[in-house]
Amino acid sequence: MKSPLTGIIPPMVTPLRSRDELDVAGLGRVIERILAGGVSGLFILGTTGEGPSLSYRLRRELIERVCDQINRRVPVLVGITDTAFVESVTLARHAADAGADAVVVAPPYYMPEGQPELLEWLDHLVPELPLPLFLYNMPPLTKVAFELETVRRAMDNPRIVGLKDSSGDLAYFNSAAALLKQRPDWSLFIGPEEKLLDALQAGGHGGVSGGANLFPKLYVKLCDAFRSGDIVRARELQALVQRVSQSIYRIGRHPSSVIKGIKCALACLGVCDDFLAEPFHRFRAEERALVQNHLKELEADLSKLKL
Repeated sequence: MKSPLTGIIPPMVTPLRSRDELDVAGLGRVIERILAGGVSGLFILGTTGEGPSLSYRLRRELIERVCDQINRRVPVLVGITDTAFVESVTLARHAADAGADAVVVAPPYYMPEGQPELLEWLDHLVPELPLPLFLYNMPPLTKVAFELETVRRAMDNPRIVGLKDSSGDLAYFNSAAALLKQRPDWSLFIGPEEKLLDALQAGGHGGVSGGANLFPKLYVKLCDAFRSGDIVRARELQALVQRVSQSIYRIGRHPSSVIKGIKCALACLGVCDDFLAEPFHRFRAEERALVQNHLKELEADLSKLKL
């Protein structure tokens, strides 16, 4: 895995057939669809992958199957976020044994910890991990952020190699980007794809974009256009990214609608099952019909842009 890691690292959905059963054939198709888009890596067991909602047994199976199929074609990053310290370490060791390249962790999300406690937790966690660690800033779901001073101090540890920021706060992201001079090998990624171009312009290295499960080439080409200096093209592609968000992600009424939308779209495309981990459920017929209509429009526009 190169340092810093750059480009698009899709947070892969976890195709399910039931509460504790993978859609194995669908998983294989999702992986190959993503890789065909020219992505720079794959992130599993994150928010889009419903990681915290899956059994430990299923998480281990997923890691093994993904690493086996990827077969070192791109780096595999594995989410190990958990409220139990030991479970995070155990999953990280399993990921290393399976051939993953790095692990990703958000703050433990039940009892909110203070920043001194968070730093001490990292000090205890990192020596136990067999792989490099990315921090995952996701305060809307974890209640606690990796505050900027905590990030700055984490940069002193060479085995912590990057940050994925899903706060949606561009002021925070810009300040995190200003810290990059402290660590030239540090990777900085944006989560919310609606702000992907803004993040690149701020000095970020790429995006962990959920829509890349559906249209990976769109996100990859956006990054390529920015790096080549073609801002007009980058803005054109960012506008289409906005449309993916405004259509596919906003059909439902709850925060889960983003994952429901992505999984439903993949099911409509014949890629994988759209079963969700409980307490969530797949879109019903009326919502599914809306997803299908939006997909047709998006695919037509992608074709016009030769994507």
